[in-house]
Amino acid sequence: MRSASDSSEPAPPARSRPGGRTARIRTQVLDAVTAELAEHGYDALNMDAVATRAGVHRATVYRRWQDVGGLLADLFDAASDQPWHPRDTGSLRGDLAALNHEIQDSLTEEPSLAVALIAASFRSEEAARALRRLWDDRYTQSEIIVERAIHRGDLPPDVDARALLIAATAPIYHHLVLLRTPPDPHLPDRTATTTALAAESGAFTR
Repeated sequence: MRSASDSSEPAPPARSRPGGRTARIRTQVLDAVTAELAEHGYDALNMDAVATRAGVHRATVYRRWQDVGGLLADLFDAASDQPWHPRDTGSLRGDLAALNHEIQDSLTEEPSLAVALIAASFRSEEAARALRRLWDDRYTQSEIIVERAIHRGDLPPDVDARALLIAATAPIYHHLVLLRTPPDPHLPDRTATTTALAAESGAFTR
């Protein structure tokens, strides 16, 4: 469910899925990027440190990824390739709450790779584009939550699934990433309930 504004986004390059030694090198390097981000943050991330930690020759890292932005973009793309499915709790409120708890857990774990990656996206346009692709993938996969609710008869068929999901999850990011407030264990459920009530009242119909 893309908006008209999405058409301005450049088409992402086709992703290759190499095998053998190339795949092992990619795994080693991306694991090193993850570790460096988690331990030292984006500001300390550099190609040489990643190459050393990965045990890969620096020339190989520069040749394949060019710069830090290329490393981060590939890390985001690799994350979107991982299988992930939102939980099915049997209700719209339960599904949204489960999704919000998963998001809050990822933003509050120590160290939080999610927070490091979000911070990095503000400094690298290539990483920002990759992050937008990742979030688009996640929201697309999460639309099954709304589809299940429609199938159960809890929502009308013309509900805007993307708008509903953004409304349900945005407060988690707003409080934890923008306001930097301490995590509220009740926020995921409270936000899910509010969004579900609004959706059931027709707030997100087209």
